[in-house]
Formats: sequence, C-alpha cells, structure tokens
Amino acid sequence: MDKSRVLYEDNHLIAVNKLPGDLVQGDRTGDKPLLDQVREFLEKKYDKPKAFIGLIHRIDRPVSGVVLFAKTSKGLSRMNSLFHDRKVEKTYWAVVKNTPPNPADTLVHFLKKNQEKNKSFAKTEEVDGYLRSELSYSLKKKLKTFVLLEVKPKTGRHHQIRVQLSSIDCPIKGDVKYGFDRPNRDQSIHLHARYLEFEHPIKNEWIKIAAPPPDKDVIWRDCQRVS
Repeated sequence: MDKSRVLYEDNHLIAVNKLPGDLVQGDRTGDKPLLDQVREFLEKKYDKPKAFIGLIHRIDRPVSGVVLFAKTSKGLSRMNSLFHDRKVEKTYWAVVKNTPPNPADTLVHFLKKNQEKNKSFAKTEEVDGYLRSELSYSLKKKLKTFVLLEVKPKTGRHHQIRVQLSSIDCPIKGDVKYGFDRPNRDQSIHLHARYLEFEHPIKNEWIKIAAPPPDKDVIWRDCQRVS
C-alpha cells in the first residue's frame, strides 16, 4: 500500500483511503484485504514484524473512501464503543441517476438483509424482522448527467445508503444490484466515504478525516470541485 493513501495516523489509529474494489476484510475470494495491506505497511514503516492491526468498521467492496483501523488494542476497544454508541459521524458522497424529490430530506425505511442474495430490501412501514434505518441527504451539485448527493447515515444497516437512495428512485451510478441500468467498467459504484468525524478516545480531541474521491475518475474529479 502506498503511503499517499494514509489519511491520518497516530499512536493508536490509522485511516486510509480505500480504493473501489478493495476488500476491507478477507473473504472466500482469497484476494488480499486492506487489513493485511495496512498491517504490511506498518510492519515495513516501523520495522516491526507482526504489527497489531484491528478492524473497527467496514465499507462495501465497490465503495471507496475513508476506513479507520486500530494500531493498539486500547484504540480498538474504545473506537468499537464509539461506533456502537453511534458517536461517529459518517458522511458519504453518492453520484445518483435522478434528482431526488426534495433538495434535502431525512429518509426512514425498514430494511431486511437476504443472506443468499447479499441484498437488502426496504419497506416504508414497520414490519417484523425489518430494522429501522435512517439517513439524511442534501443535494450538493447537479452534474452534466448525474446528481451529487451528500449523505449522512444515522444507522448502520447492510447496504443502507444504496437501498434507501434506490427506494426514492435515485440509484447510485454503477449499482446494478439496486436499480442502476449498467455497471461501471471497474465494477465500482459511485459511493464514497468522504468524511469520518469523532472525538479521539485517547486524546479527547475532535478528529475529522477527509478522503478525496478517486482522482482517475472524471465524474469524481468534477464532484471534488465543490468540496
């Protein structure tokens, strides 16, 4: 992993800019996950074999953006608590097909994951077995063909942003699983974890980590001009 992808590092935490297509954690594909890439980076940087690296959270494989890891067990346990208690503010950018019905809104759906299809389904009314899911969005910019939305999830459900935006007829570019008409050439989707904000669990200072979108993508370059 190139050091230019490191967005933030201290004694307890390291944040990196995940590329679309990177796995955060290993799976049956056998592809090297970001977790191992970061561990190898730390081992080489500090000449420290078997460096500790802890998984705090994940984002989907076709999604890009900031991912935070722990360098110590203390950092891991305290950050896990912050995520569990929803004390971490997450902001995403999503390039979508259509203009949403309102320039800014809060969406509440009830989601259920289908394990076999690795897909979540949304309902507008509460149903047994479906979990309440909430996000807010605002229209950031109208592009030539698409629309850039800034999205702040309030809950952390499976594929939440993808399925909730699709439910208001705003499928994310490239996300054929949730209603976009064709895939991106690199199998990515235009969803990017732009910011991660939290009170540092050891330093007790407010941290805001920003991840620039993929710079080789023309649409993402256009989006970045509004940041």
